[in-house]
Amino acid sequence: MSTSTSAWPYRFSRRATTARRSLMRELMPLTTRPGLISFAGGLPAPDLFPVEDYQICLDHVLATEGRRALQYGPIYPPLKEALAHVMQWRGVDANPDDIFITNGAQQGLSVVGQLLLNPNSPVIVEQIAFTGIGQMIAERGAMPLTVATDLESGLDVDHVEYLLKLIDQVRAIIEVPDFHNPLGVSIAAESRPRLAELSQRFRTPIIEDDPYGLLRYEGANIPPLKAHDADGGIIYLGSFSKILAPGLRLGWVVAPKAALGKLTVIKESQDLETSQLAQRAVAEFIQRGLLDTHLEKLKVAYAVRRKTMLDALAREFPREAEWSKPKGGIFIWVTLPDHVNTLDLLPRAVEQEKIAFVPGFAFGIQGQGQSSLRLNFSNATPELIEEGIKRLGKIMQEAVSRPLTADTHTKERK
Repeated sequence: MSTSTSAWPYRFSRRATTARRSLMRELMPLTTRPGLISFAGGLPAPDLFPVEDYQICLDHVLATEGRRALQYGPIYPPLKEALAHVMQWRGVDANPDDIFITNGAQQGLSVVGQLLLNPNSPVIVEQIAFTGIGQMIAERGAMPLTVATDLESGLDVDHVEYLLKLIDQVRAIIEVPDFHNPLGVSIAAESRPRLAELSQRFRTPIIEDDPYGLLRYEGANIPPLKAHDADGGIIYLGSFSKILAPGLRLGWVVAPKAALGKLTVIKESQDLETSQLAQRAVAEFIQRGLLDTHLEKLKVAYAVRRKTMLDALAREFPREAEWSKPKGGIFIWVTLPDHVNTLDLLPRAVEQEKIAFVPGFAFGIQGQGQSSLRLNFSNATPELIEEGIKRLGKIMQEAVSRPLTADTHTKERK
């Protein structure tokens, strides 16, 4: 007997009834059609995945401790030790006992959100932010207090201080400090200790989401916010998705010991444990020095792709356009004149030019970003980047010079 889900005669929970997919996920079927040049997904380059090296590590784990690796088990201590060294690369003196393993950084964001946020909790977040942050805030029923981000210097720390003084009991500040998704910008080095000091002074923890900090292609390393943490008020989220492979579904949290027990209980209610096999293989990968080598390979390749896209934007996009010039990460943020609605342009780009991007509106916490778009440069070869930006430039040139009204847009679609 089959039943239609639309006519299912039972009641969903309030959360299930109000939950919505992110706009970016709704757009993905459109932006992943065969034959497209896609700058839409935040994808690392599959041609750069360290398949052979990882297989060596995986085979070693299966050969030497396969039965234990395929069993239930607690967090694998050698992985925590390896991650303590990774944190030292980032300039953070972390102890293995401060590290908590998750199934990707998104789960880390979810469990930390449950740790800190109640319904209607005020939380400070950037106006334009990663869709997973917006979903976490909505899932917790928290109240976002949005702050602007400068494309040169990053988060407006003056506005953060203003909000902390104005509103009592702000529960958290959420920040992506390095090579921001989707903006590609980083918070200025001189602003980081000040933001950490504000966190301590106002007793407001910072959730620091750092998937891209190890992917710097230009300039000296800038330590993350966690390096300025004086009292454990900064909870750091890391991920292997962009620096190794997203299919591993492996991330980590650096948190004070007072929080780790709570995080364990929260995570257990979701999935009990993280894969022993993945933990052991990644620990082996790091211990053999393969992550260092792999990161250098990524940085060389991605630096070329970033430069190719920036040069192509300068040639092909209208002079009225502006864009971020990231020194690392995998994204570039483009802003067009206010009359251009990039959500309207996406179907035309896909159908006419076989090119895909993510409209900026997908990242607006409160509806911002309508005249902007996010471009990913890591998941296309330099040749495809050249061709894709040329095609996309045609669409953007037309949109800037000939604003589309609702009527003309409707006619063009018929």
